Amino acid sequence: MTHKKTFESTIAQNRKARHDYTLEDYFEAGVALEGWEVKSLRAGRVQLDQSYVLLKSGEAFLFGASITPLITASTHVNPEPQRTRKLLLHKKELAKLIGSVERKGYTLIPLTLYWKSNRVKLKIALAKGKQLHDKRATEKEKDWTREKQRITKQQIRQ
Repeated sequence: MTHKKTFESTIAQNRKARHDYTLEDYFEAGVALEGWEVKSLRAGRVQLDQSYVLLKSGEAFLFGASITPLITASTHVNPEPQRTRKLLLHKKELAKLIGSVERKGYTLIPLTLYWKSNRVKLKIALAKGKQLHDKRATEKEKDWTREKQRITKQQIRQ
């Protein structure tokens, strides 16, 4: 009996997403890439900060993700760093996403780009934007949790 080894490692993360949005539901999507893009991903030359996901005619696309081409990219290929990339999802997942985005006012935010058994996957989330006061409340909550942990550590030591 042979076991298939699954290799998973993070390529890039969108760290601002958790600060700017309330994340509710998560999906894993494949990404349609060109050869030079895969080589650039292996070198870690990607940014998800300004990227977002749009649904057009029943398909999902990643906009604004920047994959910087390597210097050694082939001369007969014209690399485009800000190219729109198609996301590969099941029909049921797409139907759920379309319903949530159109009827309930959610947005789709890319969170993490990672390797999963030699394939590039993108973790996306259904999200609602946070207001300024929501961001402040989240920050206060984090600070209070940190302070509680500090106090309990001090009490244990004494």
